[in-house]
Amino acid sequence: MSKQEAIREFLLAFADDEHLMGQQHTEWIGVAPFLEEDLAFSSIGQDELGHAAMLYELVLELDGIEPTDTAVDTLAFGRPSHDYRCCHLVEHETKDWAEALVRHWVYDAFEAMRWHLVAGSSMPKLAAIARKALREEVFHTRHADALLDRLLAAPEARSRLLAALDAVVPMVPGLCEGTAGEAVAVAEGAAAGPTAGLLEPLLVAIDQRFSAAGLDGRSAGSAGVGGPSAGGAANGQRGRTSRSPDFEPLMARMREVLDYDSEAVW
Repeated sequence: MSKQEAIREFLLAFADDEHLMGQQHTEWIGVAPFLEEDLAFSSIGQDELGHAAMLYELVLELDGIEPTDTAVDTLAFGRPSHDYRCCHLVEHETKDWAEALVRHWVYDAFEAMRWHLVAGSSMPKLAAIARKALREEVFHTRHADALLDRLLAAPEARSRLLAALDAVVPMVPGLCEGTAGEAVAVAEGAAAGPTAGLLEPLLVAIDQRFSAAGLDGRSAGSAGVGGPSAGGAANGQRGRTSRSPDFEPLMARMREVLDYDSEAVW
């Protein structure tokens, strides 16, 4: 794999995660438990989709393609499933609000760490995107923390949130899985370190966030830092090249309007 291909894979994984996480947030618009969360998830989803678009533009520039809106849309929506590099956590469909909230907190905790990895990137445009995104992530995390603080104080909500955590945590190693050639991208200065290096600090952050509510170490214990579940084969992602059963239905929902007329100009 060439240096350019390695950097492309690294950026594509980042962009695909942001894209699908943004889409997942938008699917709570109109069905979240109360109006404020409709608005909050809409805003956060728009931020993630904006991050994805900027990262897709970098991928297109590496490919020597002008990053027009049409080109970005084609890259975002027009690839075969095996060409996506998203993790299973962002593909995962849930109709449970507690699970959506826990995933929101976990993903944004990881995302902030990930943006810090590229804030000093040798790619000036990537570093600039990171600085913008990190300012937005402060508000994303603040939103999730404020809601968790309130809900974890209520016995029924706390029980549901901890059950949701049990559902989300097994997918955390896959969230931190890198792409093929990521070591080359790091060596070239695209990032300060590998994505896999975020697994242990992320699990520590999860433990610290939820331990006061009676987590009893279930995150680090169940996800297994350095254990079998941290490997690409064990978590089913195969270096982010394998899609989960939820991917195709999600993509069909995302493409529903586009598929009516793929040549339409909006």
